[in-house]
Amino acid sequence: MKNEKGFMLIEVIVSVGLLSLIGIAVLIGLSTASMAVRVSDEQTAARNLAESQLQDIRKQPYAASYTPSAIPAEYAGFSAAVNTLPITSRDANLQKIMVRVSHQGNEILVLENYRVNR
Repeated sequence: MKNEKGFMLIEVIVSVGLLSLIGIAVLIGLSTASMAVRVSDEQTAARNLAESQLQDIRKQPYAASYTPSAIPAEYAGFSAAVNTLPITSRDANLQKIMVRVSHQGNEILVLENYRVNR
């Protein structure tokens, strides 16, 4: 017993160090998972907003340009821009519609669709 003086203290220090490393790894994992959930929620909200903008455009008559509809309060911080691009082909009544959704100034999603004047 006399030769093992201080051995228990070293064991405690090593085990506390290992537990600290494990705790840090768990916290980093939780932080990464939280960030992934936030990004996923942001992309889902942007997709829903873009699809609702396209749905509103489908209800309007064919035009050279469209203005985005009002953004609901549940999408606070989001903005939408609608661009149209005529497609040159035999049928001049074809256009590409792009809805760009941004959140707090960062572009999140661009949703494209085509429309024909019938």
